[in-house]
Amino acid sequence: MFEADRISVSYGGAPALSDVSIAIAAGELVSVVGPNGAGKSTLINAVAGIHRIKAGTLRLEGEDISALPAHRFCDRGLAIVPEGRRLFAGLSVRENLELGSYRAGARANRRRSLDRVCGIFPVLGQRLEQPARVLSGGQQQMLAIGRALMAEPRLLLLDEPSLGLAPTIVLDMFAVIRDINRAGVAILLVEQNVAMALEVASRAYVLEEGRITTEGRPRDLLDQPHIRQAYLGQSRRVT
Repeated sequence: MFEADRISVSYGGAPALSDVSIAIAAGELVSVVGPNGAGKSTLINAVAGIHRIKAGTLRLEGEDISALPAHRFCDRGLAIVPEGRRLFAGLSVRENLELGSYRAGARANRRRSLDRVCGIFPVLGQRLEQPARVLSGGQQQMLAIGRALMAEPRLLLLDEPSLGLAPTIVLDMFAVIRDINRAGVAILLVEQNVAMALEVASRAYVLEEGRITTEGRPRDLLDQPHIRQAYLGQSRRVT
């Protein structure tokens, strides 16, 4: 479905990603994990068209979309939930959600999409007319995900969805992420909570210092001692 082929991204003269390749099949949930500063957010923003790539190719269903402006990525079926949520705090929950259905195709199905989002996140349906700023952190993350779903994406990009959330809320959030994927939406998940990211993923990539160092099924990655030690603090596999 989607492929980033040997892409590189720089900030000025400083390289952020070098020769990175990832692939996501239709309906797949793929996680990218790695330490702070590894380039995870840069990668997901490049996939979304927000950061322009310096080299390499981005392909969706075989079409080269590398040179498209960022809003055309959304037209092609990609939607991002950015790190930090980036909601419009003074607008109502309803208004924030409706902004997600700005593109013409999604706008025509706005009512149906709103009902779907409120079914996934009932608390949002109860607070549609309240400003986003009064929501709790967990509810704001729900709103950010709901806004992206209003665009009817085929590929949902999630950048650190557990950031700043209480552990119990994180469990609920990942359960919802799994349900969204099971409903047929492909997901690229960038996440520092390695244990949760690997638990929900069908495949995963490890990104370190702007390069993919290893990839595979989560169980295979967890069989590698250096992965367990570096990211889970375990010297041996816990079964």
